[in-house]
Amino acid sequence: MTHTIRYSLALVFASLGLAACAVGADEGVEDVGSAPAAISAEGRYIIKFKDYSKRGQAISAASGKVARELPEQAATAVYLPDSAVQAMANNPNVEYIEVDQRRELYGQTMPYGISMVQATDPAFSNAGGSTKVCIIDSGFYAGHADLQGLSVTGESGTSWNTDSCGHGTHVAGTIAAVNNSLGVVGVAPDNVSLHIVKVFDGADCAWSYSSDLVGALNECRSAGARVVSMSLGGSFSSTTEKNAFDSANAAGVLNIAAAGNGGNNRTSYPAGYASVMSVAAVDSAKAKADFSQYNADVEIAAPGVQVLSTVPWSTPSLTVGSSAYAGSIIDGAAAKSVSGALVDGGLCDSVGSWAGKIVLCQRGVVSFADKVNNAQAGGAAGAIIYNNVSGGFAGTLNGTSAIPAIGISMEDGQVLVAGSLGTSATLNTIQTIPGTGYEAWDGTSMATPHVSAVAALIWSQKPEATNSDVRNALTSTAEDLGAAGRDVNFGYGLVRAKNSLDALLSGSSGGGGGPTCSAAGASCSDGSTCCSGVCSGKGKNKTCQ
Repeated sequence: MTHTIRYSLALVFASLGLAACAVGADEGVEDVGSAPAAISAEGRYIIKFKDYSKRGQAISAASGKVARELPEQAATAVYLPDSAVQAMANNPNVEYIEVDQRRELYGQTMPYGISMVQATDPAFSNAGGSTKVCIIDSGFYAGHADLQGLSVTGESGTSWNTDSCGHGTHVAGTIAAVNNSLGVVGVAPDNVSLHIVKVFDGADCAWSYSSDLVGALNECRSAGARVVSMSLGGSFSSTTEKNAFDSANAAGVLNIAAAGNGGNNRTSYPAGYASVMSVAAVDSAKAKADFSQYNADVEIAAPGVQVLSTVPWSTPSLTVGSSAYAGSIIDGAAAKSVSGALVDGGLCDSVGSWAGKIVLCQRGVVSFADKVNNAQAGGAAGAIIYNNVSGGFAGTLNGTSAIPAIGISMEDGQVLVAGSLGTSATLNTIQTIPGTGYEAWDGTSMATPHVSAVAALIWSQKPEATNSDVRNALTSTAEDLGAAGRDVNFGYGLVRAKNSLDALLSGSSGGGGGPTCSAAGASCSDGSTCCSGVCSGKGKNKTCQ
């Protein structure tokens, strides 16, 4: 796992819908009498009337339904059938008609992996049952603002509801961060309950043992978990561990683990056991992550590069006027909270006159240290470095500074330069532990909870299904990536929630890369695909378990 921070959260309104020009006589828009440049997917339009008092006649004639009145603008938001749009535009009392564009608050960011695995499909808009996922990791920060309201339990007698290194909290956020307009949202916040078993502790989450893992698995089973999510592993197998996972699998538990971050073809365990699904990592372009281990045990892939999720400490923040942005740490910069007017320092490749200001510096030409030192020498209270390519970044000064500094995305930097210069800004780099924060991390550890959550998500829609049914639905409908069919880099391919659900509900294997599996008791060989993933026995008497 690499703790690389790249993200930006802006509390601003922005248009997401299809752009459409208003119909009117102004320069750059269409002439009166034309339909809007786009048809609204929802059939909702804003109509500006010449005589607002007579709007009812036009709306009634078009079989429209009023959504809201805007008397100050002499306009009405109306739902119209597509067949009535042109006639409304031609109405002599209509000044113009335009699509009523969607607006969304950007207080909550949807990590790219959530939509990539189809978790936003309308099929999941109505929560089904609640599938229990057991997370074996470093604990869970129960006080995180984005993890409130969840159904969460933990191993009694342990500090399961605390997390020193953040790994378990990050995993939990990918699975179940709530849809509350804060921070991020998880894959299945409405369809899971969590049980937390803590096997790693300390600020570095150093290591645990296979016996600890077996004990944790036993705890998961005792708690009634149907999915066990393990963003962990090691280089060597254990007979006790293997037998424990085989037993859990035979009892109906779906075991899911990270393939490993070595970037080589070695097998990690428990991912290497047949009774465990091995998860590889891909980036936002669906390319194999360079660190993701590749071997014949890899079964499925999921997003694992720059995955934004919850962490149990506060992260740098920037407030400009009434808009809030989250930035990335610049290692070595001072931990302070400062305020001042926002100014544009360009590349900050030379010293300017910035006394008491917070300086925006574009990335490039000189080092981060040079930019921050130039801002400091110019009297600046703080520095903000914005990227010169899309997205955010992590940086270091290779030293220290007397002023705070953070990194933000290119997009946020451009927005600030274009519209916020001179506005009062507050930059805060003081870290609070524990606290509510968000960071983007890399690793098959980050890919694993995507698969665990998708499994729980589809299982919640058909709770009578078996673990074999769910596993086969995931693999048989995965999006084939790389070489045709199952391969060492991606397994059967990218996990897809909606396709998996369709296959599970229909009882079919779907149209993906995985074969139809063999049920328990069916004859198998070392190369057979059992629904359980376990083929055991001697000689010609091997059967699926």
